[in-house]
Amino acid sequence: MPFELPEELLEETFLASTGPGGQNVNKVATACQLRVDVFRLGLPPYAYRKLKTLAGSKMTSSGELIVTAREHRTREANRAEARARIIRLIDQAFVREAPRIKTKPSKASKAKRVDAKKGRGEIKKGRGKVRLD
Repeated sequence: MPFELPEELLEETFLASTGPGGQNVNKVATACQLRVDVFRLGLPPYAYRKLKTLAGSKMTSSGELIVTAREHRTREANRAEARARIIRLIDQAFVREAPRIKTKPSKASKAKRVDAKKGRGEIKKGRGKVRLD
């Protein structure tokens, strides 16, 4: 189930987009920049920590998540893209990874390793100079 993003927490601004597009790029501000105050979302601590690592440079030190979408030629498409990206990031933050269970090598595998080391040592010992005693 995707995360529901409350409208009142979103702050959107439209910027002049970059790249190809000719006169449309120069005249119309189609790029959408969305800002969300992550603290006001009320995320659990584990989700906040993961969101912080997933967002990287998109998260400010004051706890704002900033996403800019400028792939499309229209405001509506860029707005939808930015919202989808934010929701995707938050959904990924809620996914918990299974904790790692430490394991130890078995007694048989330890013995096998020691036997192999001894065997290699015997082979190497046999490479020395031949002494006639």
